[in-house]
Amino acid sequence: MPNSSPHALVTGSSSGIGLAIALALLDAGWRVTGFDRAAPALLHEAFAPVQVDLSDGAATDAAARGLDGVSAFVHAAGVLRVGRLGALDAAGGALMWRLHVEAATRLADVLVPRMAEAGHGRVVIVGSRVAQGKAGRSQYAASKAALVALARSWAAEVAPRGVTVNVVSPAATQTAMTADPSRASEAPVLPPIGRLIRPEEIAALVRFLLSSEADAITGQDIQICGGSSLPR
Repeated sequence: MPNSSPHALVTGSSSGIGLAIALALLDAGWRVTGFDRAAPALLHEAFAPVQVDLSDGAATDAAARGLDGVSAFVHAAGVLRVGRLGALDAAGGALMWRLHVEAATRLADVLVPRMAEAGHGRVVIVGSRVAQGKAGRSQYAASKAALVALARSWAAEVAPRGVTVNVVSPAATQTAMTADPSRASEAPVLPPIGRLIRPEEIAALVRFLLSSEADAITGQDIQICGGSSLPR
């Protein structure tokens, strides 16, 4: 793959939504660097995997500084811990905050100023409809809601410099996270379309947001909800 191809960083690239996004970008001719704690799940001449624990701040900073020529940053890494009041998991809540919010912040703090200096860049953060609030998901919802505030704030800073920042917020998606036995008592609710959202559907929107056709879209929280946001 020629070095003239655009270069994207995708976190969480070894499974689920992150893997689908990495595959979609590779198919579209991007070079992709994947950050994930797990071993890579794909082999492609234009894919460079980096094993890094994004809940480790120092390791995240070092990995970000080691990148060069990144014109798009997609933060799809995530975990889900559930719990209701009276049984909240402090350690799980802290992990979600570090992985969702702090990792995004550390990576953006290195990468976005470089994009702004170059006069072009794209940031897409994978959020969640749960950011609007859901029983038993308060800690997860808080971390995902914070991502919307970060994205809108960053978008306001860099919009005049050719960089867009958006959030894509899916409803329940067909991934390993959804099937995690630890949340067996908190099964996902199917959207009105009668099925879970597919990772490839999220990847298609992300790929568009990284394209030149999406130059005028920034600071948005775009829902892929299968009708869940429709009034009942």
